[in-house]
Amino acid sequence: MADAEGCPVPLSGVASVGLGAVPAAGAAAALPVAAGAEAAACAFCDGQGGSSARAAGMMPPNEAMTIHNGLERSMKGGIIMVRRSHAGRKNPNSRMLDTDARLALIHDWLSRELRLPQVRIEVASSDASFRRYFRVSGGSSTYIVMDAPPEKEDVRPYLKVSHLLEELGAHVPHVHEADVRRGLLLLEDLGATPYLQRLERGGDSERLYADALDALANIQLRGGPASTQLPPYGRSELAREMGLMPEWFLGRHLSLTLSAAEMELLASAFEFLILEALAQPQVLVHRDYHARNLMVVSERNPGIIDFQDALCGPVGYDLVSLLKDCYIAWPRTRVEGWVEGFRTRLLERGGPAGTSIGEFLRWFDLIGVQRHIKVLGIFCRLWYRDGKPGYLADLPRTLDYVREASARYRELGALARFLEERVCPQLPRANARIAAERAGAEAGS
Repeated sequence: MADAEGCPVPLSGVASVGLGAVPAAGAAAALPVAAGAEAAACAFCDGQGGSSARAAGMMPPNEAMTIHNGLERSMKGGIIMVRRSHAGRKNPNSRMLDTDARLALIHDWLSRELRLPQVRIEVASSDASFRRYFRVSGGSSTYIVMDAPPEKEDVRPYLKVSHLLEELGAHVPHVHEADVRRGLLLLEDLGATPYLQRLERGGDSERLYADALDALANIQLRGGPASTQLPPYGRSELAREMGLMPEWFLGRHLSLTLSAAEMELLASAFEFLILEALAQPQVLVHRDYHARNLMVVSERNPGIIDFQDALCGPVGYDLVSLLKDCYIAWPRTRVEGWVEGFRTRLLERGGPAGTSIGEFLRWFDLIGVQRHIKVLGIFCRLWYRDGKPGYLADLPRTLDYVREASARYRELGALARFLEERVCPQLPRANARIAAERAGAEAGS
């Protein structure tokens, strides 16, 4: 959900760079294919109706199309492109057209420059940005291609943070090839099972969260030097994020007009949260460390994705992203047990654990309020600005986090009352209004 940060990486004007032992694009890539293999025809399937798009965790559930929604085929330049019709309306997540020039570029890059034989491309996922992800089958191996149009996205922050996290031992997708100028990355395939899918199907939550907490503790404990290479999660960023909530959630979605006193109430609460965030120990912060961005993998679980917006910020931030997840909720007693276990991990290795569990829980709760206030605004902006409705269903859970945590702390008592009296009653009506509008639009199309 975070907006991309500009993290320049010295490139010396090189458009395509090979990472690790892999040669630069255009040379024979260090991939398990025969040297000199001829470029093969490339098959492309829009997999949004299948498991991979939803499993990759970034596609809103109600945007996933099923196979019977209609299938359209065309043949362009040796690429079989399949897209499902949307009954007359655009799908902002895929932006797939028969003449998709980016797909043709990807095909050419894979088959001619990287020389992958028998390339088959299918949608892996899209996310809340302009990035798209494709699963590529080449020979006996599969990879993920990140497609980040350079006029919209900059892959250099991703490459920088990927390198930092990989050096810390975190299981991020290994970058096999990168063409920075054209916005193309060839990545390790971490599979198609995010934590959220496994948890919703009754997976072993204790084991999954133990792995995720171990990985997070390792990043925070070893990531001190790495965090200094990232921008700070400073006052301006914290304030800008929370400013999305009154604009997009309260104003646009709930149609609330705030009085001068209510505006002052929010300003006071936001200032308190900013000061609390800046007072916490600062560590490497992923910024979206949650069940949609953690992949279930057989070795070095979890696989970690969507980290390109990492900053140096509050120690409680990623922990609350994980344990007060906007997409899945757990009882408070269980959350507190996980928080205490995480603090023990930090204590045992001299990490920033606070003077008591009470102080650590306060850090956790208050940065959670800041995060979830931001997310309320972002989820609404994704609908009203970007046409992505799939996140609206997660607003009630996210609002509950803000309301519940605010009620725990005297300094946020006025905010808690404002939410109970003015906000909570309006949310069901607003969501019902959007559902009715969408149903009417689909019926008329």
